[in-house]
Amino acid sequence: MRVKLTIVMLMIASFCAYAQKFDKLAQTPPMGWNSWNKFACDVSEDLIMGMADAMVSSGMKDAGYEYVVIDDCWQVGRDENGEIIVDKERFPHGIKYLADYIHSKGLKFGIYSCAGSETCAGRPGGLGHEYQDARSYASWGVDYLKYDWCNTTTQDSRSSYTNMRDALYTAGRPIVFSICEWGGSKPWEWAKDVGHLWRTTGDILDRWDAMIGIVDKQRDLAKYAGPGHWNDPDMLEVGNGGMTNEEYKTHFSMWCMMAAPLMAGNDLANMSEETKEILTNNELIAIDQDPIGQQASCYRDNGDYEIWGRALENDEKAVCLLNRSDEEKEVQVNFTSLLKTSDNYWYTYPYNLEDYNVRDVWEQKEVKTDKSIIMVKMPPHSVKVYRFLKKK
Repeated sequence: MRVKLTIVMLMIASFCAYAQKFDKLAQTPPMGWNSWNKFACDVSEDLIMGMADAMVSSGMKDAGYEYVVIDDCWQVGRDENGEIIVDKERFPHGIKYLADYIHSKGLKFGIYSCAGSETCAGRPGGLGHEYQDARSYASWGVDYLKYDWCNTTTQDSRSSYTNMRDALYTAGRPIVFSICEWGGSKPWEWAKDVGHLWRTTGDILDRWDAMIGIVDKQRDLAKYAGPGHWNDPDMLEVGNGGMTNEEYKTHFSMWCMMAAPLMAGNDLANMSEETKEILTNNELIAIDQDPIGQQASCYRDNGDYEIWGRALENDEKAVCLLNRSDEEKEVQVNFTSLLKTSDNYWYTYPYNLEDYNVRDVWEQKEVKTDKSIIMVKMPPHSVKVYRFLKKK
């Protein structure tokens, strides 16, 4: 009996240790940069170091971006002991050298692998090597792991990702665990105790229809997100050239409203001023990073015109008007209605408009509310984002 009790106590202690490690990370949606959307397999030591330099010099670091993540194609095989082999031509000094450089910039380093036998680009995956790889990641100084779902055949996703989670915890280094399972097994229903963020859809593409289609799939997922566990609608395409600046502003706005991880995917070293202004909009980032972690919900859907909203700390709110149509719209904005409207996912307070200042988040200026109803012209595929700030 005493032996059984001891085993049970050890199991509880082990679970609590795991939970404690998990709870310390990703209390707000992770922010950073990932190599895949722009560079795919064309990655190298020089490229990743250059992106780290650019993250600092461009002001991205000051805006809150901290993770520099190398995606697929850094690995080329395994040795006779099963240890992962780094591509020495592209990464001549090894991964620890790269991680140390990124850390020297005050940033954090992320890496990529896959739950299957091979990665999506056909490189060696993590299947059967989870604990071995986790030890390598910890010894290199990895802070973030994106774990993909290619070449998994008959694997069970929850078991596979839990196995990798346990391997990371056993390795002993706090690592943010990004589950990239594409939403097939509804990870929002089970992944809260496994990873810190989970992909809700397939890969994003740098097109309006693909991006807005991903937004549509987030509508019923708000209740699953919060500090330490986030719905991930995939990385940002802002600045990659497939959409207009207006569409990129909509893209970035919706990700911030949805409390999504903000992982830039552009060439940081050569981005335009317009792209930098979008990615470093401090007022939108503050909405994304709000500490209560309330993902926005769509509470008005008129087909090609929607209103999304989310509660913020200090009884504040953020509201996004979305013109999905291909034509300019003139819409009526009733600030009293926007402030007081709530649904199952919003916190409900006795809101009064006179207690708030209203900020236009893109124009970064205060909106006069002496007339609580105004008309606003919205270009095609555009947004207006307002924040209701509590008066002091």
